[in-house]
Amino acid sequence: MQKAVIQLETLACPSCMQKIENAVKGVNGVNQDSVKVLFNASKVKLDFDSETVVINEIEKVIQDLGYEVLKSKVKSA
Repeated sequence: MQKAVIQLETLACPSCMQKIENAVKGVNGVNQDSVKVLFNASKVKLDFDSETVVINEIEKVIQDLGYEVLKSKVKSA
């Protein structure tokens, strides 16, 4: 498992948070229990299986919702 912190542009509303969380949880290879969207910090924290999904795919899911990903940090769990 790898841990990721994805920095987003500033989130405008709590419902954005829910949309992002649900979309990321739907990605194959993401540990659903680990997904946390931090509204005030505009960050998404999650654990994922790097053999199933790569960070770029997770970023793309968020970007497809219309949110800009500023940067991501990935480290081994």
